[in-house]
Amino acid sequence: MTKRYKLDYESPIGVIEIIGTDKAILSILFSEEIKKETVLQAETPSVLTECYNQLDEYFKGQRKEFTFPYYFEGTDFQKTVWNALTKIPYAKTGSYKDIAVSIGNEKAIRAVGSANGKNKLSIVIPCHRIIGSNGKLTGYAGGLWRKEWLLQHEKAHHI
Repeated sequence: MTKRYKLDYESPIGVIEIIGTDKAILSILFSEEIKKETVLQAETPSVLTECYNQLDEYFKGQRKEFTFPYYFEGTDFQKTVWNALTKIPYAKTGSYKDIAVSIGNEKAIRAVGSANGKNKLSIVIPCHRIIGSNGKLTGYAGGLWRKEWLLQHEKAHHI
């Protein structure tokens, strides 16, 4: 089994736990920790350092796309949904129905919602950009207040 590493990033909306191998990031999730536990060190794998730095640039309004390697752990359907989420542009929003239509399965709205909820790569796979077809905020694993913050942040830094 490949060794996994952990690194915490202290964002303006809480600690984000980054988990990865020496080759790719596996998860980026909000933690309930008040302060970061794991900090950057000389032996931190470069992929985790790059993820950390890119998240920092994102929160400073300097980055709109992520380029570090990541790996989806999920079913083929989930991976299809997650890939479709990456097509929603920075500072824009979409709905579960939009994603279902984009993957060629417009009746799979609930399944898309379920896959969206299992996304382990927060912010990078922008599930926060999914809103209800009525324009209202829908569930977000990190909390609706974080979703609202992320959407406002992107609108404020969109050029």
